[in-house]
Amino acid sequence: MSIADTLFQLAPSPALLLLIIAAIALVESLALVGLLVPGVVLMTAAASLAGHQEMAVLPMLVAAFLGAILGDGLSFLLGYTQRERVTAMWPLSRHPEWLARGARFFQRHGPLSVLLGRFVGPVRPVVPLIAGMLQMSPRAFTWANLVSAALWAPAYVLPGYLLGRTWQKLLAVPEALEPWLIALGVLVVMLAVVFSWVRHLVTRDGLAYRGLAGLSRRTPLGRRLWRLLAPAHHEEPPLASWLLLILSLAAFSAWTLIVIHHQGPLAMDTRLATLVQGVAVPELVAVGEALARAGDTLGVIALVLPWGAWLLWRRRLSAFWHIAGGLAGIALLNTLIKAAIGRGRPEAPVYLADSFSYPSAHTSTAVVLFGMAAAFVSQELPAGKRFLAYWAAIAVVLPMALSRLVIGVHWLSDLAGGALLGLVVCALVQLAWQRQPRPRLAPCPWQALGVASLVLVAARIAWLPPV
Repeated sequence: MSIADTLFQLAPSPALLLLIIAAIALVESLALVGLLVPGVVLMTAAASLAGHQEMAVLPMLVAAFLGAILGDGLSFLLGYTQRERVTAMWPLSRHPEWLARGARFFQRHGPLSVLLGRFVGPVRPVVPLIAGMLQMSPRAFTWANLVSAALWAPAYVLPGYLLGRTWQKLLAVPEALEPWLIALGVLVVMLAVVFSWVRHLVTRDGLAYRGLAGLSRRTPLGRRLWRLLAPAHHEEPPLASWLLLILSLAAFSAWTLIVIHHQGPLAMDTRLATLVQGVAVPELVAVGEALARAGDTLGVIALVLPWGAWLLWRRRLSAFWHIAGGLAGIALLNTLIKAAIGRGRPEAPVYLADSFSYPSAHTSTAVVLFGMAAAFVSQELPAGKRFLAYWAAIAVVLPMALSRLVIGVHWLSDLAGGALLGLVVCALVQLAWQRQPRPRLAPCPWQALGVASLVLVAARIAWLPPV
């Protein structure tokens, strides 16, 4: 079965897909809700499915256009009719800076802000609300809304549509790998939605956080536990870090039990290994081997050396020792767990002859290294952009992990176990870091340090053998 046939079976009907596109456009433009939903990811996915179904472009553009108009229109109406109450509504009551940011944007650009704001992520769902609160002329707003939606719809829909029409031809994907690639794409979209949703649930204004806080205050034991989990300098615990630790530790434990119970590769491991080895081309294998060298001990040292030297030079010893502790901890855990489980590799090159397979040390180390980097970077970013640091880390870790399949030294379940173990260590490091107030790491010459890391890694790949 071809990839197009599979997508025809998985995708909704054309009429339902049009409704989904309109709903995504509406939610993306709706006041406040648009800040919580990864609209670009969802729109790209929906438009790509439409491209695979070879739907007509015009109905898709019309659906996105109408959804965008309705979203901005409802936001404007809310501000226009409820301007005295809006500031008291959640979450604006907790985040008045969102309104302040939108108000500054509106004051700077005037009525043109409705058109420009459609394309500016941080203020996009807030500007129509501000326009209504400031009593912008409904006629002027309507014209700005129509023009901006007419420009926005093709800009957001056409890239995903073209991707859906052409990617299979460009990549010439073997038919046996098509279901796996579809599953990977669906998984990425699901992770984007879940990540965005959970991230807001566990913030101070999220439903999960407020619910747990309310429950903890009802009993003396709950209040003591709440204070115990909270850092010394803060009255409330870092719920997101605790939740990451609990979930990742539970998932790693359950997954490890499954691996031990099978006493060998899982069915999905052998099937995917056969498919990957059957389609691996020399260029892909060369990339996999380069990533393998970048992610081994020497590669990690090359990556962190400039940053560690800068932290020591700037006397940021706390950050240095937390990073060093995380890397040393994941190395120790990998060694102990590999020895305890003793799972064999699909293939064992000479330099890996005495090494076991589960969990993948490359994957777990990459998760710890880039996960800790994302945690530090996110602290220097505005609240609305912190997720970008984590998605950048995922974009680096994912190919490094998948390269282990390409060169045939790990099973897929090894990668999953390594990723979960890495998340456990990331959560522990983050909780340790949050126990005390820490100075900001900025200003940091990140451009120079990044270039230095890339140069050292390139030298390591070119001149040193794998270890």
